[in-house]
Amino acid sequence: MPETTYDVAIIGSGPAGYTAAIRAGQYGLKTALIEKDPYLGGTCLHVGCIPTKALLFNAELWDHLKDASEFGIEGVTARKLNWEAVLDRKGKIVSKHAKGLEFLMRKNKVEMLKGYGKLTGPAQNGVHTIELKDGSKTTQVKTKNVILATGSEARMIPGLQPDDRVLTNIEILKLGKIPKSLVVVGAGAVGVEFASIFRSFDCEVTILEMLPRMVPLEDEEVSKELARVYRKRGITTHTGAKVEKVEKNKTGIAVTFSVDGKQQKIEAEKILIAIGRKPLTENVGLAKTKIQTERGFVKTNEWMQTAEPGIYAIGDIVLGTPQLAHVGAMEGIVAISNIAGKQDKPINLLRIPNVTYCHPEIGSVGLTEAKAREQGYDVKVGKFPFTANSRASIVGEHEGFIKIVSEKEYGEVLGVHIIGPQATELIAEAVTAMELEATVEDLMWTIHAHPTLAEAMLDASNSVYGLAINA
Repeated sequence: MPETTYDVAIIGSGPAGYTAAIRAGQYGLKTALIEKDPYLGGTCLHVGCIPTKALLFNAELWDHLKDASEFGIEGVTARKLNWEAVLDRKGKIVSKHAKGLEFLMRKNKVEMLKGYGKLTGPAQNGVHTIELKDGSKTTQVKTKNVILATGSEARMIPGLQPDDRVLTNIEILKLGKIPKSLVVVGAGAVGVEFASIFRSFDCEVTILEMLPRMVPLEDEEVSKELARVYRKRGITTHTGAKVEKVEKNKTGIAVTFSVDGKQQKIEAEKILIAIGRKPLTENVGLAKTKIQTERGFVKTNEWMQTAEPGIYAIGDIVLGTPQLAHVGAMEGIVAISNIAGKQDKPINLLRIPNVTYCHPEIGSVGLTEAKAREQGYDVKVGKFPFTANSRASIVGEHEGFIKIVSEKEYGEVLGVHIIGPQATELIAEAVTAMELEATVEDLMWTIHAHPTLAEAMLDASNSVYGLAINA
């Protein structure tokens, strides 16, 4: 029987890898998807985006129940949290979508290969060889193109190892009960999301962030609003905080940190380390190729091609693009389009939405006000608070605002920043508007249904010119 030579072999089945595999199948390419774990979906599906958002929805329901009497619903003061059932629901959601991915692979004629895939060097006569190791068994996979989608793992503070007290995104999702107290190191998306979840369930939460503000990649006004709401929720935050020591004691952990040179110490049951993620590129055979890296991240061109002909990189391992599931997925589509010879387009970094599912939610796209000014734009800003939006009143969520950053002369939309109810959904309109190169005036003449949260976008665009109706 002749040896199979694939058109493309993809190493890693997270959102980047499985999206690339499905698109390759749709284009009729003979495709192999290599995965070392017994399931498809990667970090995002199993210990990242999906389970955390499931818990956040539980937390949101729990918060609504606290205020049930305000909505005219009596008799729920004796509510009781069944944490085991919460975790069980999360697991069922993950399992359902993992099975769904297997179905999609079969539907698109993608061959799933179990094992650890590793590059063996450059192509020979136009064919790459991947070493596939599954336990004690080693085989070779022949392919014309390779896509690396090996993903990332949580960074740790030097000297610490994950265990039942020192947690990463993996361990915290397996906790058998809600801790009474939690220290979160890092106020990026992962840190503030878990802080939000556990505070909703009455855990005492303290956030330590090394940079001067929370969610430091967001617009400064968004950071200030989140800090204000978190204080209101009873979450303690320390910015400009450097963690110096983490020690275990009889009841949990003790954290020594300093702010402005002044040392402080706090104790808690658990500590979550949420200081970012490092690319998993150490043991995939990069040294045997021309592939270039920086801090472990792989350098690619706009079509996701590495310096080694026929080898592409997508997802969390790529240098210079955000470590977001939806970015990896689109990078997979870009890479496959190039392999299949389709006339598609590369990713525009300024059109990538950032979404954080804490309470209140955050959604943003494009330049912050500070970045726009830094780049020399003559900036005009509009801002509209959800307190003046009727639907926000109806759903009982008044915190936050929509902020539009525009170029003064022509009204080009440079960035949109939302903190408030359903911000992660509302940001899609802004991304679409910017992708279609809409101006502020275009948004002003777009009729929005009433009463909706989306109307806040209409008022925000009008507020750029001081013409908001509801403010």
